[in-house]
Amino acid sequence: MICDMKYKFNYKTTAFDIWQLSMYSMYSSIVGVCNIIFTAMMVSLTVKFWGHVNNLLRILLIIGICLFTVIQPLVVYFRAKRQIARISDVMEIGFDDDGIHIKTEKQSSDLAWNTVIGISKKPGMILIFSTNKHGFILNNRVLGKQKEDFYSYVISKIQK
Repeated sequence: MICDMKYKFNYKTTAFDIWQLSMYSMYSSIVGVCNIIFTAMMVSLTVKFWGHVNNLLRILLIIGICLFTVIQPLVVYFRAKRQIARISDVMEIGFDDDGIHIKTEKQSSDLAWNTVIGISKKPGMILIFSTNKHGFILNNRVLGKQKEDFYSYVISKIQK
């Protein structure tokens, strides 16, 4: 039961949360490094050749600059919006010494601490992984001032 929890949150994962997580993952990998290098090279090519090329090539240079700065983030956001459509609306998630307790309108489940495979703290959120590809996003809006205490608590439970 979720009434005597050490920590309890009511929240709804948003498309922005998934977008933010995707962007963190992307730009902390080799793909992100390649994106940054490509964009920097496109900017330098644009600066160097802008006055010497026709309008078609100018458009292509602008598209090259926008590819990873505008187009890719928009595509990732729209993919996140499609993912959100498959996730339950409001979720109540509780944390206590026994584990993690999840409750939605239609179902509830419990995860023991020994089934949690990891936790990650990002600037705007804490991620708790139940599998390599699934987990819970608790953003700063949900966690509020208790973010650091909550993170320490979960770390202590996972390390046991």
